[in-house]
Amino acid sequence: MAKDDTSFSRLFLILFGTFLACLLLSNIIAGKLIQVFGIVLPAAVILFPVTYILGDIFTEVYGYARTRYIIWIGFAANLFMSLLFLIVVALPHPDFFADQAAYARVLGSTPRVVAASLLAYWCGEFANSAALSVLKKATGGRQLWLRTIGSTVIGQIFDTALFIALAFAGTMPAKALLGMMLAQYLFKVLYEIVLTPVTYKVVAAVKRAEGIDAYDEGVTYNPFRLGGK
Repeated sequence: MAKDDTSFSRLFLILFGTFLACLLLSNIIAGKLIQVFGIVLPAAVILFPVTYILGDIFTEVYGYARTRYIIWIGFAANLFMSLLFLIVVALPHPDFFADQAAYARVLGSTPRVVAASLLAYWCGEFANSAALSVLKKATGGRQLWLRTIGSTVIGQIFDTALFIALAFAGTMPAKALLGMMLAQYLFKVLYEIVLTPVTYKVVAAVKRAEGIDAYDEGVTYNPFRLGGK
């Protein structure tokens, strides 16, 4: 990497802030169901895939080691937000506050759903980042489309399957559960494919602006190692 791992450019901070905003907003809007071509999906599918695209940009430009920090910060922010929502919903409210039920319905989540969301995010993002890093070395930095789509295909298997299985198993028939899982997975992968030209342009622009094009030679893919490579 051309710059010290401890330095953060203005562009890096903008991208990181966008990533964090998309991640947290996705969890807030996830309770709203939408219908796309007759398929029922959580509203988060319109925004959450952006976190994977930004994850691709981070790994492609800055490398896996720095992206590892971003994923962990996102995990901590998500956990903090979820716990704060649970606390605020549980706090006593005055009798004249008539919107407690609506507030709890929108922002409240069961511990099961929170745990499922956190684990799915953690596994999916790390699988996505590691896959892109490995593919970049294997392709010699060529065929970016293969790396972004391929890493999403792998990462979303973990994210989608884990979240739906852990959050909804036992609450609906197995056939419906698998159908929801498949629909969300295909939608997210298609989302990545459609936005591939945009990803190309953003990656190229960030590389030019930063003067960085990381290759993760000698990197350790252990998600718990936060020091060095």
